[in-house]
Formats: sequence, structure tokens, C-alpha cells
Amino acid sequence: MSQANPSRDDFTALLEESFSDGHSGEGQVVRGTITAIEKDMAIIDVGLKVEGRVPLKEFGAKTKDGQLKPGDVVEVYVERIENALGEAMLSREKARREESWVKLEEKFSKGERVEGVIFNQVKGGFTVDLDGAVAFLPRSQVDIRPIRDVTPLMHNPQPFEILKMDRRRGNIVVSRRSVLEESRAEQRSEIVQNLEEGQVVEGVVKNITDYGAFVDLGGIDGLLHVTDMAWRRVNHPTEILNIGQTVKVQIIRINQDTHRISLGMKQLESDPWGDIGSKFPLGKKITGTVTNITDYGAFVELEPGIEGLIHVSEMSWTKKNVHPGKILSTSQQVDVVVLEVDPSKRRISLGLKQTLENPWEAFARSHPVGTVVEGEVKNKTEFGLFIGLEGDVDGMVHLSDLDWNRPGEQVIEEYQKGQMVRAQVLDVDIEKERISLGIKQLERDAAGDAAASGELRKNAVVTCEVIAVKDGGLDVRLVESGLETFIKRSDLSRDRDEQRPERFSVGQKVDARVIAYDKKTRKLQVSIKALEIAEEKEAVAQYGSTDSGASLGDILGAALKKQG
Repeated sequence: MSQANPSRDDFTALLEESFSDGHSGEGQVVRGTITAIEKDMAIIDVGLKVEGRVPLKEFGAKTKDGQLKPGDVVEVYVERIENALGEAMLSREKARREESWVKLEEKFSKGERVEGVIFNQVKGGFTVDLDGAVAFLPRSQVDIRPIRDVTPLMHNPQPFEILKMDRRRGNIVVSRRSVLEESRAEQRSEIVQNLEEGQVVEGVVKNITDYGAFVDLGGIDGLLHVTDMAWRRVNHPTEILNIGQTVKVQIIRINQDTHRISLGMKQLESDPWGDIGSKFPLGKKITGTVTNITDYGAFVELEPGIEGLIHVSEMSWTKKNVHPGKILSTSQQVDVVVLEVDPSKRRISLGLKQTLENPWEAFARSHPVGTVVEGEVKNKTEFGLFIGLEGDVDGMVHLSDLDWNRPGEQVIEEYQKGQMVRAQVLDVDIEKERISLGIKQLERDAAGDAAASGELRKNAVVTCEVIAVKDGGLDVRLVESGLETFIKRSDLSRDRDEQRPERFSVGQKVDARVIAYDKKTRKLQVSIKALEIAEEKEAVAQYGSTDSGASLGDILGAALKKQG
């Protein structure tokens, strides 16, 4: 066997050697020449001393148009070489995919858009053909707003932005929404440049929310806030607007950075607050309509665009802790009085109770001090009784005005809620809305009268009637004034042997001397012992001293005889 004519085995060895030198092309995209087309397969020589077969359908439209023919040079992906005598396993699709990945990575690095076709729906989104490479389009990235039917978008070439690429895993994520937003931002920027604050334009109501309406100004939306729809109170935008309605608005503000536009409708009308002071002077009585009721009061429309607030404290003279909804209702016509006007803050304070007579003024006029009234016990407190009176007002009887002699804390226990009682008007404070009453004033003030007459002055002699005999002394009542007090055992006599309470009997009258009287506490102290000592001193002073030779007994005997 000569070198010029190598044997079959030598040729095979040489071929295998060429495969093993690292230039087989496996895993690479190579250029090959079509040598023949047989039925639905293209025979391609890729320069590896072997040929491979590629299904015609992998070449796409070229086979349908008959453009593919022997001699054409095409790019294919070499998957593997079967063996020295076999065929090369080639793929046109993988070649296209590899080629696409290279181009896509280049565009991704530059931030350029790519063109693709949505061709299938999968879980969570769609698949997109990017000229051979398959990408995932999440459902949230399809459009700026959620769309129900994606069918019109499928199988149509359109631009996408690559969000993420991972060649090792073969993952590509794209977005159609970001492309639309970018285009929209460019369009919005152009529109905004042609608008200016204060300009009056027409738009179409696109959407309505609780806080306002979005108006389409021809490619860009502006917000018409509910407070800028009318000078009057608008509870909800649907009171004025409908979706699809054409409206004339004024541009209030334009934010050039965010392209947010604030719109107004009320600005196209004259401000009703302009001459508010002359329209509604303080103290003026007007009729209005209740538009809204809250926990703190009620809003009343005085004229279109002008509302005032009746604070809960200005609703009723007497109902202090009642919800405004218990007094007024929406749409009700009411008479009110203007209490305060603040044009800068656009506030008007109104009063409802001021349209009625102040019940404390009325009570003071019809019930001067000293008048006796009757009412029901509404409440008992630690400091007195509250009595319901005429005109839906309450009066208070302080503990100190329940009884002349007994402590109020003790006497108040005798009264029950709902009980009818009589009392005397002591004072009416209209400003503080207070009526002071007294129950004890309906009875004679025996102690006060006695003190005024001098009966209770210190050292005065009073006649007492025994009303009870006790171990510690006597309960007695002053015969003249009727005051009651207690004589202690030690004050029953000067002589210790005579300090026995049992020597006295109920109904017996005895004389005693006033030791002390406290006008504030009305406590009276009397003593028989003090009277005896005083009489003894008086007798000694009158009839002489023991130096004259007369005994103390003789002096007292003479004194007693004289008194007899």
C-alpha cells in the first residue's frame, strides 16, 4: 500500500483523527452548502467530510416559496457527529436560536427594543418568538392596563423590551407594557408642553372615583378633584358628572416632572365668597337647607356655594349630649343665626338655639328669686339634687340647702329619683346657665331667728324641756325657739352627786345657760351647771362676802328667799 493510494482503513483513521483534533464543530453554528434536496429533507455539507440532513420545515418560508435550492449556503447548528462513517446531526432551528441569542444579548446590553411575535399562552403569561429565541411575557407586562382578550395581539410583530436574560438557563423575560409606557410618556410630554396653567380646555370624563374624576384632555388625563367641581359641597362626583360627558375645565396646576395635571370647574364661575361679609352680617337670621350631618354638627346651605356649620354646642340650649342627627335631618329647612364669618378660611359659624329664647332668661323673668317651684328629682349627686323645672331646664339644691339643722349628706338619702319636691328659687345665673334652689328655705329657720333675737347669745339663760333621758345626759328642746340640743351629764349640776340624768323626767322644764353657739355649724351648747355657778357668784356679789360673818349657806338662803 503506497502513500498515494491509501487504503480504506487508512482513510478512516485519518478522518477520525481530524474529528479528534477539536475541529469537529460540535455544539457550534457552522456554514454549510446544500448538496441536494430530497423530499422534505435538505442534504447539507458542513465541511466535515460528512453530510447532514435538516427537515425543510426548519427553514420556514424559504421552502414554501421554492427559494431553497442546491448550492445555497446556510447556517446550521452541529449537534453531534454520529461516527466516522455516519452522518452529522444538524439543526437549522438551533442555529437560528443561537444566532438570535447573540443579537438579543447585544441589544439587551444597549437597552434597545426587539421585535417579536406572541404565539402561545402559558401559565402566568405568554410566549414570544424573538426570531428563533423563545421569551416569556408575564401577564402584568402585556399592557398598561389589564386587558381581558389578548387574541388581537397574537401573531402580530410588535416591539418588546428585554427585562432579563439568562443564557445558561435559556430564560428571556420581555415586556410590552414598558414600551407602551415609554411611548405614552413621550406623547404626554409633548401634550403637556402645549398646555399652560390657567388655560380653559375641553375634555371627556374618563373615570370617576370617590375623590374626583379623571378627564381625558386628548391623550393625557387630568384630575378634577371633588372640591374643585363646584363652590357648593359635593358629596360624590356622580352628583355632577357622568362617564363619557364632555366638560369645560380650567388647568389649575401642571407638574412638569410627573406630568400630573390638576383641573377645576368651579374656577370658571364667580366666587360666591367674594362679598360674603355684606351678605351675611353677624346676628342675621336666615333660612337654609341641611346638607350634611356629622358627629360635631350640621352643615347648612345658605345659598348655592355657601355653607355654614351649626356646631353641636349651638344646636340646643338644653340638649347638651345629643347627636345632631337627633335634632336635625338632611334636606330639612331650618332658621339659623350668623354667629361668625371668616372669609379667608371660608367658614361661617351658625347658631340654631339662638333662634329660640334662652330658657334661663325666660325662667329668670317668670321666676324671680324667692319664687316657690315644684319639680321632679332628675338626679342625685355627691353635692346635691337636680330638679327638673319649667322650660326644660334643671335647678340644683345644694346639700347645704336641704335642711337647717341636719347634715345634707344625711338628709339627701331621704330623696329618691322621680320624687316630686317643692323648692325656693335662690339665684339664676343666665350666663353660666345655673339655677340655685333651696328646700330648707321653705321651713322656718328657728336657729337663725333665735340667734337674731339674741336668745342664743353667750351666757343667756334659756328654759329647756326634757325630751329624752339618756345615760350620758339629756336631750332638750328650747321652749321659746324650739331648737334641740344635748346637755352632757357633767353639765347637769355643779354637785357631782346631782349629775344623775335619772333624777330628771321627760316633759320636765329646766333652766340652763348658753355656753356657745356656732352660726356656721348651728351647734348649741347649754349647761345647768354653768347657770348654778353664775347664780352663786351673783348672790355672793349681791349679799356680801363671808367676811361679814354670814355663812355661804345663809347668803344663798337669803337669795333664794328673796327670789321666792
